[in-house]
Amino acid sequence: MNARRLDGKARAARLLAEVEQRVRACTERGVRPCLAVVLVGDDPASQVYVRSKEKRAAEIGIEARDHRLPATTTTDELLALVAALNADRAVDGILVQLPLPPQCDAQRILLAVDPAKDVDGFHPDNLGRLMLGQPRFVACTPQGCMLLLADAGLALAGARALVIGRSTIVGKPMAQLLVHADATVTVTHSRTRDLAAEVAQADVVVAAIGRPEFVRGEWIKPGAVVIDVGMNRLADGRLVGDVEFAAAEARASAITPVPGGVGPMTIACLLNNVVLAAERRAGLC
Repeated sequence: MNARRLDGKARAARLLAEVEQRVRACTERGVRPCLAVVLVGDDPASQVYVRSKEKRAAEIGIEARDHRLPATTTTDELLALVAALNADRAVDGILVQLPLPPQCDAQRILLAVDPAKDVDGFHPDNLGRLMLGQPRFVACTPQGCMLLLADAGLALAGARALVIGRSTIVGKPMAQLLVHADATVTVTHSRTRDLAAEVAQADVVVAAIGRPEFVRGEWIKPGAVVIDVGMNRLADGRLVGDVEFAAAEARASAITPVPGGVGPMTIACLLNNVVLAAERRAGLC
């Protein structure tokens, strides 16, 4: 079996083209979608992520306001900035880039973001709404995974779906989205007994455990769809996912590559959330 590679770059480009049209509709109503990006310190990876997000935003007409703070910034100073952004009616979305320096209480900062501007979908209010099936914002990576699953053409209703990882950023919201799609969902993690047996039963595998090639290709059920959220750099510089790609590709019906799979979708879905917030401000939804 030769798996179809699910092209995240191409799917993200299609989504961004749709979002760009919606940006124009907002602008015609006198509302320019605006994302405030907060970056504390000089972490190189964070700087790359922020530049990429701001570049994509500018390309489709979203204003990106850059707030770069020194690594010595305190929790109280950061809370003051978040409060000001919450109060700024021109700001539709607030993104606090993680990780924060150790002296900053990340949990307090994320809780301080107005849920109506929490375009990452991390606030407990937004996670709770997702559980109730009444989402305001859906976390970006799981949202992108669902779009890629739709491209795979698999009917999720009644399918066995396995989520590997239980983070509030990916694993838990991913499981909720699959439940709402009528899949039969199992969530596994570092303490799961006999992970191979769980994988072997799954029609859909979403791997988000953060361990390079941890999921062996031989475990994959023939014909399954594999969504690999992992992004791990090996000692030789190669980027690999959480799934042993070549062996899994030989058994799956569809699979996301790393890089070029889930990653581009995350940024596109973030900007989708920003425009959704702007549409609400403009009275378009």
